[in-house]
Amino acid sequence: MYDTGTTGFMLISTSLVMLMTPGLAFFYGGLACKRNILGIMMQTFLSLGITTILWFIMGYSLCFSGGEGGIIGNLDKMFLNGVTIDSAFSATGKIPEIVFVSYQMMFAIITPALITGAFVNRVTFKAYVIFLVLWQIFVYYPFVHMVWGGGLLSTLGVLDFAGGIVVHATAGFAALASVFYVGKRMDTKANPNSIPLVAIGTALLWFGWFGFNAGSELNLDGITTLAFINTDISASFAAITWLLIEWKKEGQPKFVGLLTGSVAGLATITPAAGFVSMPVAAIMGICAGIGCYAAVHIKNRFGWDDALDVWGVHGMGGVLGTILLGVFASTAINPSGADGLIYGGTSFFVIQFVAVVATSVYAFVFTFMMLKLIDVITPVKVSEEHECLGLDWAIHGENAYDHDFAN
Repeated sequence: MYDTGTTGFMLISTSLVMLMTPGLAFFYGGLACKRNILGIMMQTFLSLGITTILWFIMGYSLCFSGGEGGIIGNLDKMFLNGVTIDSAFSATGKIPEIVFVSYQMMFAIITPALITGAFVNRVTFKAYVIFLVLWQIFVYYPFVHMVWGGGLLSTLGVLDFAGGIVVHATAGFAALASVFYVGKRMDTKANPNSIPLVAIGTALLWFGWFGFNAGSELNLDGITTLAFINTDISASFAAITWLLIEWKKEGQPKFVGLLTGSVAGLATITPAAGFVSMPVAAIMGICAGIGCYAAVHIKNRFGWDDALDVWGVHGMGGVLGTILLGVFASTAINPSGADGLIYGGTSFFVIQFVAVVATSVYAFVFTFMMLKLIDVITPVKVSEEHECLGLDWAIHGENAYDHDFAN
């Protein structure tokens, strides 16, 4: 009944995307100071549990059931009602619906986890749990439905191959709103506690991103292989571009800069991976290295305490990639896509630009207002005493290391 090769590939891709969430935990955990490693890692791992439960109860249904041309789906598939071992994913008929449910669930898990790097060391655990639930229901689910579930933006012609709008723009600008709301850390000069841990996290993210992008074709064909290699090309060009810029400006080649640049390239190619050529992927990687580095520089200049550069790397990477897709997309590469600005697709470029700007504004405004609401229920920002002590011990009663953990 099903294509066993495609089904097997999608199960592997699902596993790869799942691996990205622990990879993100290692990436953020290495960048955090020694007193806050477990807190930031736990916030990331927590999404594996809570998001899976939400997805089972209502998430999948709200994203992919009904609501054609609208903002959100319906509840017909609550508790995965009607999803059986015999039901096929209707878009291709090649894979079981259960595989599609699982694959999309991994996207839902990592997206809110991306935000946590922005407010490391400043948010209470209770507030984060509420944030994790509400943000998915009112930000992530509507945009999944509108872009990938047959909703409003898809009917307008918006394209997003693997999550430039749905994942990175929403999470990045939600992160910026969170930074504005909770304010600065008391110690903004804290150094990464383990750069090797950052490297391990980056490796897992880069590895998992092949499932993230190539798997988004939901098939095994030429576009799958294109998305696969474009992922690596963009990450590599972005990593070296960032390294060279930082080397020129600071006089030393920085390992963290190389790693951060690669993630910027991965985020930027995500919306376009299956819609552009390999040379364009290289151009997008270079643009990612320049653009995201500039965004981080702007953030530092204005004093926005986005601790782990979620906005500069993921938010601006998603925005940049979506806009560049509007420039470079070609139906000669992917007939299911569109022609970008350089091929005469002015209207497509405008649609992409407006869609990603509107998405970013909504994610920012809603997140800021939601944090205000959460603050009425339970304090969002930790006390100065807890922040000085470190959230690992103050909130969780655990330490990452058995020696002096003062940064």
